[in-house]
Amino acid sequence: MFDTMRQDLRETLDDIRAAGLYKSERVITSPQASAIRVSTDTVVNFCANNYLGLADDDALIDAAKTALDEWGFGMASVRFICGTQKPHKVLEQRLSEFLGTEDTILYSSCFDANGGVFETLLTDADAVISDELNHASIIDGIRLSKAQRFRYRNRDMADLERSLTESAGARHRLIVTDGVFSMDGYIAPLDEICDLAEKHGALVMVDDSHAVGFTGATGAGTPELFGVTDRVDIVTGTLGKALGGASGGYVAAHAEIVELLRQRSRPYLFSNSLAPAIVGASLKVLDILSTSDDARQRLRDNTALFRSGMTEAGFDILPGEHPIVPVMVGDAALADRMGQALLGKGIYVIAFSYPVVPKEKARIRVQLSAAHSTEEIEHAVRAFTEVRAELDARA
Repeated sequence: MFDTMRQDLRETLDDIRAAGLYKSERVITSPQASAIRVSTDTVVNFCANNYLGLADDDALIDAAKTALDEWGFGMASVRFICGTQKPHKVLEQRLSEFLGTEDTILYSSCFDANGGVFETLLTDADAVISDELNHASIIDGIRLSKAQRFRYRNRDMADLERSLTESAGARHRLIVTDGVFSMDGYIAPLDEICDLAEKHGALVMVDDSHAVGFTGATGAGTPELFGVTDRVDIVTGTLGKALGGASGGYVAAHAEIVELLRQRSRPYLFSNSLAPAIVGASLKVLDILSTSDDARQRLRDNTALFRSGMTEAGFDILPGEHPIVPVMVGDAALADRMGQALLGKGIYVIAFSYPVVPKEKARIRVQLSAAHSTEEIEHAVRAFTEVRAELDARA
């Protein structure tokens, strides 16, 4: 009987609404881009992870169409049965070359990639040492394993060393961190992490979803940025952000790690292969990244322009150079009102509050893209300034 559960679910949903945590989904009636239609209104989009502006790029769309014509719509199978086409192998090889690793394995998402690593590689004789602000997919992946669990304070190297010392009895120890922490735009100090890993005989894993494609000299991510590509053992990432924005993920690592994942990683073994259109478009992305720095430079310029404009306007933004720019508000209700008011001025942003971020640390998270124009960014700064004045006047 569902009636009893229905009542429980309704009460839970009511509690979520009452706490101001209910997530409404606005319907976009246009392709993903720097400017989108929400219902009938056109607004400037500062929410998407479309860092390089490739989500509606004509060259990627053409590549996807070509792959559809040549390789079909879907695979209808997992990789080891009959779900592997030549383009899948080519993409894995190209990602390995781009990221500087020995091998790469594709997943349907980075969430699945992170969910398939720990259980496969680690036993109860091993230990995972995780940054406290790591992505939910890392947290869930660790829960699936029987490894001992240690957690260190965000980017706190003294606390990381404490965890390494406490876990000294483990057979293998794996330090895992986001390359970029998506709520703050902070970058993990991978050089210091690798130094501690080598001092204590541990391995290093980085989820570089919010960096790959535009961070580092060639866009190969935070390991490249810190010059530690050869010192990081496992890199996970997504094709669903800077690399086209569709879907798909990967693990890039030592050859033996990838080989074992192909044999035992459950999200890989039991999920359909990536659709050919996504594979074809992803290969085109790598072509673009290898031949031009234009989009990366536009993203850097746009990020600097917005950060400087908001700072000059007196807003409290978290420091850094990443295109994730949190505008700190503090009060959750005020952040929500600010987000709604900004939408009314043609700026699409989302307010984040507890439990996504700590209490009293509510914020508007702005995400810059190479596709944004100077005018759109200046419009956003003006809109923030106007909304602040209007809300102050009502207070």
